[in-house]
Amino acid sequence: MQDHTRREFLALTAAISAAGLVAPEGFGLRMASAQDAKPTSVGSGAGATPGKVVRIGLVGCGGRGSGAANDSLTANPNVKLVAMADIDLAKAKAARDALKEAHGERVDVTDERIFGGLDGYQKICDLKDVDLVLLATAPGFRPIHIAAAVGAGKHVFAEKPVCVDTAGYHICCAAHDLAAKQGTAIVTGTQYRRQPSFIEGIKRIREGMIGDVVGMTARYCSNGIWYRERQPGMSDMEYQIYNWMHFIWLSGDQIAEQAVHNIDIIHWVMGGPPTRCFASGSRWNRPADSEMWDSVSCDFEWANGKICSFTGRHWPNSDNQLDNVVYGSKGVAYLRAFDSGTQIYDHSGKELFSIKGNLGAAYRQEHKELVESIVAGKPIVELRQTAESSMMAVMGREAAYSGQIATWDFMTTKSKLDLMPKLVQIPGDAPAPFVRKPGEYRLQ
Repeated sequence: MQDHTRREFLALTAAISAAGLVAPEGFGLRMASAQDAKPTSVGSGAGATPGKVVRIGLVGCGGRGSGAANDSLTANPNVKLVAMADIDLAKAKAARDALKEAHGERVDVTDERIFGGLDGYQKICDLKDVDLVLLATAPGFRPIHIAAAVGAGKHVFAEKPVCVDTAGYHICCAAHDLAAKQGTAIVTGTQYRRQPSFIEGIKRIREGMIGDVVGMTARYCSNGIWYRERQPGMSDMEYQIYNWMHFIWLSGDQIAEQAVHNIDIIHWVMGGPPTRCFASGSRWNRPADSEMWDSVSCDFEWANGKICSFTGRHWPNSDNQLDNVVYGSKGVAYLRAFDSGTQIYDHSGKELFSIKGNLGAAYRQEHKELVESIVAGKPIVELRQTAESSMMAVMGREAAYSGQIATWDFMTTKSKLDLMPKLVQIPGDAPAPFVRKPGEYRLQ
């Protein structure tokens, strides 16, 4: 991988933002103008293409990537998986075999169309017959992968979060604008936005069923998360990517990697990002080389004085809680995680509304709507809203890490936060792990 960084990407993006986007090649840079980055033939902005098969390339073949491919193949009879990429070539081949067993000839990926290594995403983007790229690697790579796919004129499905720092946020905003301009779709893995229990619950909140929204709580509290022991012979870079959840440049910590779902619900209910955040947290139970905190609690504040409180934690042998509660002047709405559905009550305890949830259907629905929008020639472009939700998570994390109040203005217009290492190569060196300590660590 070449010695280039997203800092250069941002400088170039600012210089040519009116014309197009800078898309990385490997971790080097390749400029793509709006004319060069042409939409793919299937479902471009030019109009509907009924009956066409949408050809998919998958980047990141772990559980979430394989799940995304399976969801798209299950939901859409007119898609075909034609290429795959993963740092671990054996993992990609195993995923191919499992998907082929489930979906037969609609998985048409020869060994020559499976790419290993860090630059596999670029090889997928360079394939002329790939229409849609599914991006499901460690989140730290997501902005670079999105930029490459959009720069190549591909439609995109991007897992959440879409960024873990300010530099990545700006890359995503630029990619959103270019995708909208050139007529290519970007749908993200915020599946609750396609789950009827959330859609119908928030619709009724907006219609005034609970009166004026006063505030909100959101929680992602669970017992723990996986940790992968270092394998013999791994370089530092290989190990950190292998155990990516525990390194902030790759995962963004729990608040970004997992709890972005809850924070996205806050963004949705409140109609946009907050003006500032006050936060705190703790660390006492992580493995020695993990950079993650055990808990983060945030108060997100809006200009109108409303406050939404978020709590996230990994505490062993503790109660799980992953729900969202919206408090109104006339009642309370419970927007519950997974399949638990939504219930709305007035202040006397009378049930006003109830609907069941179906998370599995929501996972498939996001892929169904994406492909339908491509074929109809009316591509969905929703990256900016997920970039804002992801940036809210970053804002909360940085406020907790530093002990300082973080403002939306600072984090999105003044912050220089860029966690991507200067050089990413395998084998290779990686940033030395360190735990951010309030009072020592400062907003940047």
